[in-house]
Amino acid sequence: MAAALVRAGHGAGAPAGARLGPAGAGGLGRRFGGLCAASDFKTYVDQACRAAEEFVNIYYETMDKRRRVLTRLYLDKATLVWNGNAVSGQEALNEFFEMLPSSEFQVNVLDCQPVHEQATQSQTTVLVVTCGTVKFDGNKQRYFNQNFLLTAQATPTNTVWKIASDCFRFQDWAS
Repeated sequence: MAAALVRAGHGAGAPAGARLGPAGAGGLGRRFGGLCAASDFKTYVDQACRAAEEFVNIYYETMDKRRRVLTRLYLDKATLVWNGNAVSGQEALNEFFEMLPSSEFQVNVLDCQPVHEQATQSQTTVLVVTCGTVKFDGNKQRYFNQNFLLTAQATPTNTVWKIASDCFRFQDWAS
């Protein structure tokens, strides 16, 4: 997958969202209570963007080439809304992704921002927005928009990012 991203140089890493950017102590997970210095907030946003870029590379490469393991990127109770149709839970997500034809995603735009801890009960969370094109086997190329809410999940050895919510929508413009 070639992508024109905000930053370059972050390749796809291990599947399942393992070790995506700093989410632990001193990293993105650091809490910002009250007012913080602008440089601290900029660092916080930069860390969120690095994690988002790494995630996007992993997600779309997995979607295109290793879809059978795609649900490892999702929380057990995650929800996907695909063109207005909701799918929740690992088993339902797996069934849904298996029925999709093979794909070729091209991400043209990536945007992200950390979500304030007051909105997420102190859970380290990043909003990721992507736009681009996708061609599903047997179908014409279409424009899409996709939004992810990623949450940092602590494991015994590191922190991984998991999808809590995913909203995909084709962007078909009237001619």
